[in-house]
Order: sequence, then structure tokens, then C-alpha cells
Amino acid sequence: MKTDDTTVAAIEIRDLHKSFGKNEVLKGIDFHVDQGEVVCVIGPSGSGKSTLLRCVNRLEEPDSGQVVVEGIDITDPETDLDQVRTRIGIVFQQFNLFPHMTVLKNLVVSQRKVLKRSKAQAVEVARKNLAKVGLEGKEDAYPAHLSGGQQQRVAIARALSMDPDMMLFDEPTSALDPELVGDVLEVMRKLADEGMTMMVVTHEMGFAREVGDKLVFMDDGVIVEEGDPAEMLANPQHERTQAFLSKVL
Repeated sequence: MKTDDTTVAAIEIRDLHKSFGKNEVLKGIDFHVDQGEVVCVIGPSGSGKSTLLRCVNRLEEPDSGQVVVEGIDITDPETDLDQVRTRIGIVFQQFNLFPHMTVLKNLVVSQRKVLKRSKAQAVEVARKNLAKVGLEGKEDAYPAHLSGGQQQRVAIARALSMDPDMMLFDEPTSALDPELVGDVLEVMRKLADEGMTMMVVTHEMGFAREVGDKLVFMDDGVIVEEGDPAEMLANPQHERTQAFLSKVL
């Protein structure tokens, strides 16, 4: 979907810089995700992919530049950051579930605290989203009794239970055994089919090719190349992209 004057981009990043000490990790990034678009971000370790994603909801504090989410500049000190964050679901490499809580409680607690939903309503939403990720019947299980793939699907269901406008995925399958990856990618594929706006940092090139609307290759803190996933994977234009893809495809 192309942005025009009447359509506000879901995520707009302008001249974003971020350093850790003397290490400049993001070197003036310009980036956008349209409403309903699935953008996959690839690149070698240390290229700045995860830092870029974490700047989208200011889990990392940019040094300079703008991050605009649905028309709201979240780098403006006046912005109610917590309010904007309720629109942005995020799923990490590690599942970050509360180990002492059942699956159901993991999904209910933020709804109750942040969205102020009644217990009955929060439970209803949680059960609906567990069904969506194929985990009906696991409500009373504890995270330690689930496989990594099941835990990651619980993490996705938890994010969805907050009714976000968009989802950020930070290498959601990289901590999983290979045979568990498919179930998680299938859930993400369904979300994309439903029109969820998604920014996905990933090593899964097949997913990027099949599901992504746009592919972005990052290296050394800059966006080197971006374009149609199938075209870019088949015929990368930049020599850095060619070198990277020759190692991973």
C-alpha cells in the first residue's frame, strides 16, 4: 500500500541516529512502514536491525532524529509514550513470559493493568487469542511446561490481547529448534493475511519472500537496499546485499 496525503504511515523514521558509547549503531536511518504492510528487515549480526526495531517504541532512546507512529512523534517529550505504546505489540527473541503465572494469567495481567478491562472481558480476549495461535486448552499450563515454539505463540497471543494496531517482531524464531519454527511462522503468516501491519527482523528468507511486502537489507548501521522481497532475493543490486545473501540462501 502506497502512502498518499490522506494515509498516515504506520511507522515513519527520519534521520535516526543511535550510538552505544563510541559505537554508532544507526547512522541516519530513513524508514517507513505503511498501514497493513509487512516489512522484513534482514542483515548480518551487529548491523543495527534490532536497535532500529527497538527505537520504534523507544525501548531504545534515539540520540537524534524522529520516530513517528501513526502521525504521532514519539520522540517529542510532550508525547504520552505509554499511550502510543498500547498500539504497538512487540515479540522478542526470548519469550519474556512470567514463569510463575499460567498461560492465561500471562495474557490477562496487562489487559487488566493497562487497558483496565474487567477480568471476564480480559479472559474472553485471552482465550480468543490463544485459539488464534493454536493453543486452546493450554490456559492452565505454566511456561516451563511448554515447548519454545508454544511459548513464542503465547507471547504473540499476549501481544495481540492488547489490540495493537501493529506488531514488531525481533527475530522471533531464532531461539527455537528448527522443527518448531514453522508453527510460529504460520501464526505470523495468518496475521499478515488479516492485514496486520508488521515489522519483522528475521533470518527466515522464505517467510520474507512469501509474506513480506517489502524487504530491507541493513549493514553497518545503514539501509543498503530495499525493495520487493522476491526480486531482491533473486537479484540483489548492491554488492553488500549480494555477499550477504550468497551466505544465507
